[in-house]
Amino acid sequence: MRTACYSIGLRTRFRGLDRRDGMLIQGEAGWGEFSPFWEYGLAESRAWWAAAHEAATLPFPDPVRESIPVNVTVPATTPERAHAIVIAGGGCRTAKVKVAEPGQTLAEEQARLEAVRDALGASGAIRIDANAAWDLDEARRRLPILDRAAGGLEYAEQPCAAVADLAALRRRLSLPIAADESIRRAEDPYAVARAEAADVVVLKVQPLGGVRAALRIAEQIGLPAVVSSALETSVGIAAGVALAAALPELPYACGLATVHLFDRDVTDDPLLPSGGELPVRRAAPTPALLAAAAADETLTARWQERLAACRD
Repeated sequence: MRTACYSIGLRTRFRGLDRRDGMLIQGEAGWGEFSPFWEYGLAESRAWWAAAHEAATLPFPDPVRESIPVNVTVPATTPERAHAIVIAGGGCRTAKVKVAEPGQTLAEEQARLEAVRDALGASGAIRIDANAAWDLDEARRRLPILDRAAGGLEYAEQPCAAVADLAALRRRLSLPIAADESIRRAEDPYAVARAEAADVVVLKVQPLGGVRAALRIAEQIGLPAVVSSALETSVGIAAGVALAAALPELPYACGLATVHLFDRDVTDDPLLPSGGELPVRRAAPTPALLAAAAADETLTARWQERLAACRD
């Protein structure tokens, strides 16, 4: 297999990062992406390697749709920047807004949501993602306030870390709850369904070990699914698109329009939304752009060591 490592700047700080780096892998079926975040250990990273290996060596499952409706992703940024991101969002009528950013106030989150609502208009859908940052009491306090600021939320993604807290929150509030970390970072991803702790599940291809593994989870968990990115280049996004294309039902817009967060991509044909949708297709790096985004020798060596550990 051929490998190439990238390091790409982000237009706005996202998930505490100013740059995103990872490895692209070419096999007989095409290109895959291996880009677990650096805080993830070996056991967790092996699922990401399984996904990359699958994408590079096997064809994706047959699609049942030709395009995927997607949301625009809004980082924990200023209201002005949030408004501009939605306006430039490729026609997306759904926005996913990051909240619970360390150091930010509830008032800042309210202002961001108000700006997003202004940009989307009354008919757009807004969802928020707290990345498991709140305890149950804090979630109960904040969510009604943020729901009002947004003019109505489609759902709240992973407001609390514990499945029991998600279940309690779902019983006490009318706002739908989505589970992300409780699926992709859990020893038992089905605990959410057993506890009736979520209305929606968020599926990410790399953390779940590939498109086929994610399809099995979606089938067995029996809840509506939203496919989301793990902050990847177009190569990794293509695997998410393949998962969304193969799901029997897709009632929600997917969180796959994140390439706009990068200040460059590795291909001259990036997976960016048009009319609020992404086409169902693979992505391959363009040699000149891959060279321009290449990681330095030190970072490349770290990725090669990480890959070797996962393959072993």
